[in-house]
Amino acid sequence: MAVVGTGIYRYQVVENWGQLPSGWSFGVVTGITVDSLERVYVCQQQQDPPVIVFDREGNYLHSWGSGFIVEPHTLFIGPDELVYLADRGAHVALKLTQSGQVLLEMGNRGQPSDTGCTEDEGEVLRAGGPFNRPTRLSPSPSGELYVSDGYRNSRVHRFSADGELLASWGNPGKMAPGEFHSPHSLWIDREGLVYVCDRRNNRIQIFTPTGEFAAQWDDVQLPTDLHIDQDEVVYIAERPDNESLDNWITVRNKIGGTLAGWNTPRSHQIWVDRRGDIYLVSGRQGSPPGGAAVKYCKIG
Repeated sequence: MAVVGTGIYRYQVVENWGQLPSGWSFGVVTGITVDSLERVYVCQQQQDPPVIVFDREGNYLHSWGSGFIVEPHTLFIGPDELVYLADRGAHVALKLTQSGQVLLEMGNRGQPSDTGCTEDEGEVLRAGGPFNRPTRLSPSPSGELYVSDGYRNSRVHRFSADGELLASWGNPGKMAPGEFHSPHSLWIDREGLVYVCDRRNNRIQIFTPTGEFAAQWDDVQLPTDLHIDQDEVVYIAERPDNESLDNWITVRNKIGGTLAGWNTPRSHQIWVDRRGDIYLVSGRQGSPPGGAAVKYCKIG
């Protein structure tokens, strides 16, 4: 097996991970997450079923979501073992059980908010309410819920645990703190700080739980997703704005310093399991080489 990374962040690349039942094929694979029992949840667009569940070795277990999940974008499993899914096609954010039962739906299904934007990652004329093709739903340690609303909006929305909208922040723009161009993902750390992948602005912006700007990292290229593990190590999927260039994962400390990095297939969402293994999906038809995801098994 090929080995990537450096120092304590070295990984074996697992090929042909994620095997579908006979006769099935992958659509546009966009999201991935792992539960405490090491079951791996993958979501796909333009293909049924929307959510497919594998075991750690990549064997198919079951699937769900047909008929009510329209265009899933990313997945998140929280400490409560529930699934948090942003459905950009339906303009909603969902909290579900591991078998796909809907516990909470936020947004106006099928009704995008008014932002004046008519194409994904296009010009947003005015910041809107929830949602216009949302990108990520993530829970916080306090139980509040945060949604990056990014493909045709430029906002982060904060909700109570039961789905009441508490506040929104962000405006269209390229430079000032709190301006966004495609907030593509977010993560809330154990202190409640909100890390937002401001993708088209080539930066990660960091906010307090109530939306005050705290810091930014501007040495990233199209940050598409990030994951903060149990040791507060940050993993970022970066994707240069050029199809001929390599994509990569960078491993960073909490002040943004790079600890390791390596080239990857085209990246869309990453997830790090409790063993330190990394899963990556591409957001392309058929997914990256190697099946449902590229898997990096940590060495040592």
